[in-house]
Amino acid sequence: MPEGRSRRTAALLFPDMKDMMTGWSRQTLARQFLALGGLVSVVAMLMVGSVVTRLIEDAVTRNAAATTALYVDSVIAPLLPDMQRTRDLEEQDRRALDETLGQGALASRLVSFRLSTADGIILYADDSSLIGQTAQHDELAGQALTGRVAADFASFDGAAGPILRIYSPVLQPWSGQVVGVMQFDETAPDLLRDLWRARLHSWLSVAGATIGLFLALSLVVLRGSRTIDRQRVDLAMRVRELSILLSQNQELHQRVQGASRRATALNESYLRRVGADIHDGPAQLIALAALRMDGKAMTGTGEPEERLREAEAVKAHLDEAMKELRSICTGLVLPHIETAAADEIVRQVALTHEKRTGTVVRLSLAEVPEAISPPEKICIYRFVQEALTNSFRHAAGAGQAVAMRTEGCALIIEVADEGPGFSLSAAKPGSLGLSGLRDRIESIGGTFAVETSPRGTLLRMVLSMDGRPKE
Repeated sequence: MPEGRSRRTAALLFPDMKDMMTGWSRQTLARQFLALGGLVSVVAMLMVGSVVTRLIEDAVTRNAAATTALYVDSVIAPLLPDMQRTRDLEEQDRRALDETLGQGALASRLVSFRLSTADGIILYADDSSLIGQTAQHDELAGQALTGRVAADFASFDGAAGPILRIYSPVLQPWSGQVVGVMQFDETAPDLLRDLWRARLHSWLSVAGATIGLFLALSLVVLRGSRTIDRQRVDLAMRVRELSILLSQNQELHQRVQGASRRATALNESYLRRVGADIHDGPAQLIALAALRMDGKAMTGTGEPEERLREAEAVKAHLDEAMKELRSICTGLVLPHIETAAADEIVRQVALTHEKRTGTVVRLSLAEVPEAISPPEKICIYRFVQEALTNSFRHAAGAGQAVAMRTEGCALIIEVADEGPGFSLSAAKPGSLGLSGLRDRIESIGGTFAVETSPRGTLLRMVLSMDGRPKE
C-alpha cells in the first residue's frame, strides 16, 4: 500500500477510535460493567456450556455403549471360537451368529454387525461380501484393541437417523488378551432423547448460574457506581463552592488591601486636616495673643487702662483657643463605648451633636439582640458622627434623623437629612468624608451606600449579624 494511502486510512480510522474511546470513558461504571461483563459472561457461558455438554454427551454415550457392549458380548461371546488361532469361521458358527443377531432384542436394535481379528481380518459381518477382507482399523477400533469400549454417533444408509457405533474388544477367556473387535451399529432413539434432555438441562443450568452471578455482580456494581456518581457530583459541587469561596476570598482580600491602602492615605490626610485645623484655629489665636503680649501696652509703656484691655483681649484669645482645642479633642477622643449597647452609642453621638450644633436629631432605634464587637462599635460611632457632621455642614442640620433596625441577619443604620443633596460625581476622590466612611465600614466586612436627591441625602451602613451570639 502506498505511504500516502496508508496515512489517509489511518487518519480516517484513528479519529473514530479516539471518539469511541472518549465516548466509552464518559459512560458510567455500571454501563461499562454491563457491556463488558455481559460480553464476558456470554463467552464464559458458551465455553462452560460447551465443555459441560461435551462431558455429559461423552459420559452418556460411553455408559450406553458399555451397557450395550456388555449385553452383546454376553450373548455372542459363547458362540465365538478361539480367534487367536482361527482366521475363518465355520458355517455352523455363522448360522448361530445369524440366528442370534436376527431375532430377539438384538435384531430390533442392531443395524449392522462386524467381527474382525486384531490384525483387521473380518471373520463375520451382516454383509457377507465383507467376510474375509482385511479392513484398516480406525481410531475408535484402535481404542477397542487397547481393551476399552469406544462409541460415537454416525450416519448409516437406510437408518432413520443417527446411530450409535460401538467398538467392543473381544478378550481371550483364559488370558484376557484382546484378540478381536466387535463393531456394531445401534439405533438409539431413547439415547438421543436423553442426550437432548441432558444438553438442555446442562445449558439451562449453566445459563441460570451465569445469569444469576451476573445479576448479583451487576447489583453490587450498580450500587457502587451510584455511590461513586453521587460522591462525584457532591465532590464537583464542593469544588465549585470552594472555587466560588476562593474567588470571593481573593476579591475580599483585594478589597481589604485596597481599603488598607486608602485608610493609610486617608489617615495621613486626616492628620493633615487636624494639623490644618489646629494651625488655622487655636494656633492663630495663640499667635495673636502672643503678638498682643509683645505690644507696647503690655511692655510697661502704656496706660494702665490700655494694659488691662490688652490683657483681657489676650485672655479672650486664649480662652477661644482652648475652646477650639477642646472641640477638636472631643472629636478625636472616643468615649467609653466598650460596654455600651449599639442604641446607646447612637443616642450618645446624637446628643453630643445636638449640644455642639444646637440642632435637633430625630431617633428611631431598635434594640440589637446580637453581640457587637468593639471595632464595630467604633465604626458605628464614627459613621453616625461623620454623617451628622456632613449633614450639618451641607444641609444646615435640616431634618436630621438617625434610624437603626435589624432585617434578618443584617444590622442597618441610616442617617438622613432634608437638604438639597449633592452630586456623587462631584465628590473629590481624596475627600475624607464619604471615602473614609466607605473604607472604615468595608474594613470590618460591612457595606456602605449613599442615596442623594434634591429632597435630601441618606447614608446607609449595613453589618452582617449572621452567627453572632445573643447578648
